[in-house]
Amino acid sequence: MALSQAAALVEKVLGHNDNAITEQDITNPGRDRAKYADPSGETMKALCWMGKNTVKLMDVPKPRVVEDRDVILKVTGSTVCGSDLHLLHGSVIEMEKGDILGHEFCGVVESYGAGVKGLEKGDRVVASFQIACGDCYYCKQKLSSQCERTNSNTLEHGMYGGTTAGMFGYSHFTGGFAGGQAEYVRVPFGDVNLLKLPSDVPDEKGLYLSDVIATSWNCVVDTGVEKGDVVAIWGAGPIGQMCAEFSFINGASRVIIIDSNWRLDFVKSKYPKVETIDYSTLPSGTSVTSKLKEMVDGRGPDVALECVAGEYAKGWSHYFELMLGLETDSSEIVNEMITSVKNFGRCGITGVYVGFTNHFNIGSLMERGIRLIGNGQAPVHKYWHELLKMIQEGKIDPLQMVTHRVDIEDMVEVYQKFEKKEDGMQKVYVQTKFSAPAASGSPALKRFN
Repeated sequence: MALSQAAALVEKVLGHNDNAITEQDITNPGRDRAKYADPSGETMKALCWMGKNTVKLMDVPKPRVVEDRDVILKVTGSTVCGSDLHLLHGSVIEMEKGDILGHEFCGVVESYGAGVKGLEKGDRVVASFQIACGDCYYCKQKLSSQCERTNSNTLEHGMYGGTTAGMFGYSHFTGGFAGGQAEYVRVPFGDVNLLKLPSDVPDEKGLYLSDVIATSWNCVVDTGVEKGDVVAIWGAGPIGQMCAEFSFINGASRVIIIDSNWRLDFVKSKYPKVETIDYSTLPSGTSVTSKLKEMVDGRGPDVALECVAGEYAKGWSHYFELMLGLETDSSEIVNEMITSVKNFGRCGITGVYVGFTNHFNIGSLMERGIRLIGNGQAPVHKYWHELLKMIQEGKIDPLQMVTHRVDIEDMVEVYQKFEKKEDGMQKVYVQTKFSAPAASGSPALKRFN
């Protein structure tokens, strides 16, 4: 909490860069009602970050059109992502009290600015979790997550040597944009960052094009899973689950998932071919690396995919270093991947890593010719047309990972359950007062209040 607030203060002292062409730091319309709130005075329900490990459902002003390419959506569906937990914990810096969360959402177009083309009131759409301008160097290559014109944060540019795109509901570090765990949301460059959903794709499937499906696909294709590969995946959450499915689609001969909870059984129930390792039950003297070598010809898998994140320490040294601020991320899982794959193997990192890590096994990486690939925030625009078609053709079914349909009124409790991996919660669909009746195959509504 202190680090996050200190970083926010430093950014204010330094000032933003001058690259962004959309207004920054509109994480809650109530921060400046005259500029950002709808003049009608209408309010909405929104989930707000209120400090480390604390979120609150609040009544806040409905957003207005601020710039001429803005679209205001009535949110019909959102969800909770493992990335949201990094915000909850304060691991991602520059969170401020009252910031509206949520980077995955779909909805119906309510209104828009004069510069928006190709959208009409009432269109059903899904939003990309990143905000792209559509016209910069990276956007022209459909590498939308690296847009040069939607995030002017000075600290991010200084830490990373470059700037990512702005992102919905993901702190001032990525531009400061209000998220979609709310009843309304403002979408800058709406004609770029919204994809129309056809009538044969319900919200309960289309929603997940916003992040989880594109992120999983990018992890698999960017790391280079090929026909015949043996793939090891760290993490049996929704991203790990979809990476398993996409690995098989890309021709993997075997997929092995490593985790330590009920989600291993959940994924195996959906994909019986998946093999699993529960690292918490390995006998003394047996590591994840040695177990994988044993399972795969003594050499190890061809590919390792990291679908967890760097804030979860397994050993005491990293636990204390993270707690004391001596590092922002643990290198333990990345080290396991490097030592587990065969020589000249490939390792892809999709789990969120924020800054710096200690005790990284650079020797094994260099000496054994391992390819370590930062998959980046997935460029949603590059893939979402192709992935939408896969949903329409029945090649993938996003509802395979959805265990709960919940109401926005219960979001505080949902965060608690998701954080603790309780109630068999893998992926949720969050409905609002604007949601259509549940589509076929959607879980029944579950209330927690």
